[in-house]
Amino acid sequence: MSLPKDNKDSIPEPTKGLEGIVAADTNLSSVNGEKGILRYCGFNIDDLALDTTFEETICILYDYELPTEDRLSEMTKNIGEARVLPDEVVEVITKLVGKTSPMSTLRTVVSALGHYEKNVPLSELAPKALRLVGQIATAVAMIHRLREGLPIIKADPERGHAEDFLRMLHGDEPSKIQINALNLYLILLADHGFNASTFSARVTAGTLANLHSAITSAVGTLSGPLHGGANEKAMDMILEVGKPENASEYIENAFNNKQKIMGFGHRVYKVDDARRIHLKNMTELVCKENGNMEIYRTAEEIERQVRKRKSIITNVDFYSAPLLYELGIPTDLFTPLFAMSRVAGWTAHVLEQYKNNRLIRPRARYVGQIDRTFTPLQHRSEKRF
Repeated sequence: MSLPKDNKDSIPEPTKGLEGIVAADTNLSSVNGEKGILRYCGFNIDDLALDTTFEETICILYDYELPTEDRLSEMTKNIGEARVLPDEVVEVITKLVGKTSPMSTLRTVVSALGHYEKNVPLSELAPKALRLVGQIATAVAMIHRLREGLPIIKADPERGHAEDFLRMLHGDEPSKIQINALNLYLILLADHGFNASTFSARVTAGTLANLHSAITSAVGTLSGPLHGGANEKAMDMILEVGKPENASEYIENAFNNKQKIMGFGHRVYKVDDARRIHLKNMTELVCKENGNMEIYRTAEEIERQVRKRKSIITNVDFYSAPLLYELGIPTDLFTPLFAMSRVAGWTAHVLEQYKNNRLIRPRARYVGQIDRTFTPLQHRSEKRF
């Protein structure tokens, strides 16, 4: 498309999808796509994945430092106490469940929670942000229990976040492997640079809109199938393939029909997704405990068949799908689980945005016609339509 004369030199060529554009500085996470390295506040995700908890990860994102024992205990206690929803919000969930998707319900819940928070100065905003971490977990568990006609299970503030969520969701005591698996998932997805949902949260915060408005924006952005919804689609594919021996034909047909294979490819990572191997290893452990290795072997064979045909990385969505599935989490709760993890990063980014704020206001390049003649309505020819 040719540009209008007065636009050709005044505005540079746009970068589609803002790929590679640096929009701001951050102290939170760094993604080295060329080497496949993810760090939170300078700490390698490989180290955090092997020897920490979600609560400790939140300490890192909020404080930019490893916590002391007292700080970690305080964080765990605060998140535990936050896993209690106002009665009015429970009523909102009750009215919406079954009438809309879990993500739509969650988006409304986050917005509603803002009504029960006081306006506080920036110095007191972190506890308010932290409450959302606890509240979102309870909301997700509650959405599932109510739609299944099951009684709501109250939060136990004395428990860890991953353990208590699984207990509230399923109604029984999770195993050690299940707790470790969910902890790992929550850690690995807690933050990831300026991904789409984090960026939308920062754009909203950049207008000095309140915290809950920013996180509501993030939840809405995450709901899209090219962001948070990708692992749900990946699981649908794994279940459709069904058995390892079916993978080759399925993938061959997918490539021949130019069908998008969910769980593969990444805008930033070029060699490997730093989180993949940890999710893959944990999926194997959970499948072994459940006595259902076919899911794992099918996923592994799909990965092998894709990579056999094309040099494309396996991203975080692919193995997070069977991991969550084997934890007994329905596929339409996968994206709410993503939100339950990423809210740690969202809130940390919003706090960072507020501390050094500048309105995020990119430009668009106009490519339409200019200097057109306006004709009053009564003189326009209907033949144009």
